Amino acid sequence: MNERDNRRILAILFTGVLMGALDISIVGPAIPSIETTLDIAPRVLGWIFSIYVLFNLTGVSLFARLSDIFGRRKIYIISLAIFAAGSLVVSVSHNFTTLLMGRAVQGFGASGIFPVASAVVGDIFPPEKRGRVLGLIGAVFGLAFIIGPIFAGVLLRYFEWHVLFLINIPIAIVLILLSTRHIPTTRVETPGLFDWRGILSLGLMLAAFAYGINRLDNKDFAASMLSIHVLPYLVAAMLLLVVTFRVEKRAENPIIKLTYFKNRQILISGSIAVVTGILQSSFVFIPNFAVGAFQVTPSDASFMLVPLVVATAIGSPLFGRMIDSFGSRIIIMAGLVLSMAGFFLLHMADESKMLFYISGALIGFGLSVLSGSALRYIMLNETSMVDRAVTQGMLTIFISVGQLTGAALIGVIIARTTGTAGYKDVFLYQSLLLILVLATSLLLKNRQSEIKPS
Repeated sequence: MNERDNRRILAILFTGVLMGALDISIVGPAIPSIETTLDIAPRVLGWIFSIYVLFNLTGVSLFARLSDIFGRRKIYIISLAIFAAGSLVVSVSHNFTTLLMGRAVQGFGASGIFPVASAVVGDIFPPEKRGRVLGLIGAVFGLAFIIGPIFAGVLLRYFEWHVLFLINIPIAIVLILLSTRHIPTTRVETPGLFDWRGILSLGLMLAAFAYGINRLDNKDFAASMLSIHVLPYLVAAMLLLVVTFRVEKRAENPIIKLTYFKNRQILISGSIAVVTGILQSSFVFIPNFAVGAFQVTPSDASFMLVPLVVATAIGSPLFGRMIDSFGSRIIIMAGLVLSMAGFFLLHMADESKMLFYISGALIGFGLSVLSGSALRYIMLNETSMVDRAVTQGMLTIFISVGQLTGAALIGVIIARTTGTAGYKDVFLYQSLLLILVLATSLLLKNRQSEIKPS
């Protein structure tokens, strides 16, 4: 496969990842219009975001393993088709139930796009080039999460909210046609039996966790934790986690090999991924912080994130290329330090726009490492071709769990205070959390150990 073919493949993968990731972040600006059009109670508006993430979580491992068995091309195309079908349902929905059904289908389809895209990179690129390519894919995903509100805000000035989802359909059709010609059909030659029990137990566990944590009441956190609407689902998630481990221990071809958790590199990478998701969840709240701190309009507040966006766009390919030269540990540590400094400065930026812009740039550079190539590079290096898609899917699950957890906890912290005080507390706590993660990252392999043949 020549360089020109690789560029075509990457263009198809990048566009698919961008489309799937944007539909996580574009919902925020559209919610007021959706609420008015469909006459939705404010209490349940959060489900427009959460049901997408929930079904994305439950489908990741399924599609990842299917791509190992049936080939990357088939599963990538099927994922795009499901996503397009969900987008169509959302765009024509005239009631809340239909809207949620469409968002669920969208999330389920998107769950196959990102892990398969990362696995294709591992299939077609040698180890010395994977870092920079995964950095580019990470840049696309990270940028989508940040620019989504800006993109949605621009479209909503001229069109109704339905257009945000309708636009996915022609893009998906073009991607499907191109994928049939250019995406490789790579699959594992002897994949073994399909682990349906593992898929089912893991999916139910993630669904119970997502449902329970989304039902937390920001105004009365302690009471809601013990309520019938939350506690049974969190307990069920814990029990299903035990069941999942028991099922996977006995499975002939498990979707989660328990030996993964004996691998220090993978365990630390998973922990950092959860924290990355927590940090990403705060992006939704940064514009609200800017509105309160600087008395600007919500539209102007969104555009104040431009330094963060630009830094992410620059940092992802830059740090991805540096991984190939310096190894993942030093780059991850640099990302953690930059993120820590950025969130700490953001904690103090309520009276200085310049400090706000500087903190945004630091966060953008830092998160371009953590949500970009570094963690996926480690996963590819630590696993065989047989498990590439599954481990990439696991990393996506870790990040999504962090996003759900972070959004719930951040909401609780903000609801307990008035003005910008709650936001400042959130940013301070995040910087302290990053100090702990930085200490953990010291246990990662150095460059010499990383490139040494196993």
